[in-house]
Amino acid sequence: MMKRIFAPFLCGLMLLSGGAVAKEVSPEKIAGATTITVEQAKALFEKGVPFVDVRSDADWAAGWVPEAVHLNIKKNLTEAALMKVAAKDKEVVIYCNGPSCLRSSKGCNKAVSWGWKKVYFFRSGFPSWKKAGNPVE
Repeated sequence: MMKRIFAPFLCGLMLLSGGAVAKEVSPEKIAGATTITVEQAKALFEKGVPFVDVRSDADWAAGWVPEAVHLNIKKNLTEAALMKVAAKDKEVVIYCNGPSCLRSSKGCNKAVSWGWKKVYFFRSGFPSWKKAGNPVE
């Protein structure tokens, strides 16, 4: 009897929630940061602006933007660590694995909350960098 009641209840919950659990997508904008395209990221790279890769250690090991600093958001992205990369009044680009990865949006939020004024949110991240034929290490 319990199974007959419980199954329709679960189906109803799935219908109300829109079916399967939707994968989170990073926001398009971060308050206090500037969202940039892959072309803008390349221009900043060529200008010498530091890049911060906030992806996991495994993702970092698979490749990164040359000269990027790896500050895994879950392990070592701190105000002090970011200060070693760029002063609070200097430009910094923060990236991860694209729109389906929330690490760069969280990293940008942290940087802004710590007082960085020129934060670039490279939302499309490493996948778009690589796909555009830009250099990787």
